[in-house]
Amino acid sequence: MDHSQHTPLSSHELTPETLQGATIYGADDESVGHVSHLHGSGAACQVIVDVGGFLGLGAKHVVVGLGQLEFMRDENGKVHAVTGWTKDQLKSMPEHED
Repeated sequence: MDHSQHTPLSSHELTPETLQGATIYGADDESVGHVSHLHGSGAACQVIVDVGGFLGLGAKHVVVGLGQLEFMRDENGKVHAVTGWTKDQLKSMPEHED
């Protein structure tokens, strides 16, 4: 997927309602996870990412900082994020427990 033509989200669009469920694409443009939910707000916001599993079952939850993901909309308006991490790197992170 060519993300260069996608529109970056503005800071006021970075809300739980907008980001929840967004697909996250990794370094090799592979889907590496989905946004489960957020903790906090603003620059200190943490994104809980579901990695692995199938339809949300068996997924591992890991925490990344909001600034470590680049959120944007594609030409159809669908929100997604890009990161430099691979799925394996995310899976190796400590599991988050609410």
